Amino acid sequence: MDLSYGAAAEDFRAEVRSFLKEAWQPGERRGRELGDYVRAFRRKGVDQGYLYRSVPKAYGGSQRPVDVIRAQVIREEFARARAPMEVGGNGVNMTVPTLLEKGTEEQKALFIRKTIEGDYIWGQGYSEPGSGSDLASVRTKAELSADGSKWIINGQKIWTSMGGKATHMFMLARTEPDAPKHEGITYLLLDLDQPGITRRPIRQMTGQTGDNTFFEFFFDNAETPVSWQVGERGQGWQVSRTTLKHERASIGSADGLGRQFSKLVELAKDMGRIGDPLVRDRLAEIEGRVLSHRYSSFRLFSCAAAGEDAGPIQLMMKLLLTEIGHEMALLAQDLIGEAGWMDPDAAGGPRGPIKWLDQIMGSLGNSIAGGASNIQRNIIGERGLGLPRDLAMGGER
Repeated sequence: MDLSYGAAAEDFRAEVRSFLKEAWQPGERRGRELGDYVRAFRRKGVDQGYLYRSVPKAYGGSQRPVDVIRAQVIREEFARARAPMEVGGNGVNMTVPTLLEKGTEEQKALFIRKTIEGDYIWGQGYSEPGSGSDLASVRTKAELSADGSKWIINGQKIWTSMGGKATHMFMLARTEPDAPKHEGITYLLLDLDQPGITRRPIRQMTGQTGDNTFFEFFFDNAETPVSWQVGERGQGWQVSRTTLKHERASIGSADGLGRQFSKLVELAKDMGRIGDPLVRDRLAEIEGRVLSHRYSSFRLFSCAAAGEDAGPIQLMMKLLLTEIGHEMALLAQDLIGEAGWMDPDAAGGPRGPIKWLDQIMGSLGNSIAGGASNIQRNIIGERGLGLPRDLAMGGER
């Protein structure tokens, strides 16, 4: 297996490395000073063509041709220098690509630059109480104002990540109550800083709460302009599939699995269990799956570089990552035992193993994010294997 990128790519790597050596020198900066420095650094990265490569210059990006090898070199070198890449979160990962595919010119100009520069933070308004995996059953409704210029929104959304910091939301609302459930939904954008919107934090299983965790939102005659509707009225289901596609791609990345496995091995050593034959067998099995996932990502990368279709495996990456992460969490839980459930702030509480608690809980959350695992299996069966659609399980249209 030849994993080299070629001479041209290595020349480009030297160019990126030289740029980072000169441009990324954060020193002892902290707080707002560091934030301003990072913002200026990202702008330099855009000017060099390293960041926001798929975003047109008109909207603040660097507008570079698709080149998966160069993009990979950039990721590797930025990681090596511990330099920040694009702003993270729903905005860059989901809102921006959705607007580039489905948005109007007005929407692109209004939202994309502000999003990639970090001024707009986006919450996801999909799930509702009683409407999660069967996303088409949303009940939050939107009705046109008397003059037809605004949507008036009433209902509730739940499990909105970064809900305490979000400035805007992309959401699905039912606008055609008498239409079949997949055909009566409209995709809307709205400003969260307005009367009629109440946000409330949800206390996590781990006891955590705060701006970076999940929130629920209540809408009481909240408003958004009709011009902020993405796609045709009643066609929000189709637009949402575009958003979910990008969410699943970000969740399904192989980056990080190897590092997580290395930490699991260290945990087994710390807990004095690395010599246990049963633990070693489970570690070997998990490592095999981690490596298989990584080599599958190499295959996807190679196919993308060659302009070839990788086939059904590209539908499977998110599901596989979810399952591998959960297997690691289960072993970590067994290794930690009761110590993992003690309060680290209490006298004598453990400080090392407790860091795994979020990962253990989070492994369950990944089986829901971007579409529940049962939905992912339906997608693989329907689109990858050509099986008939399972309507009873909410198969995607």
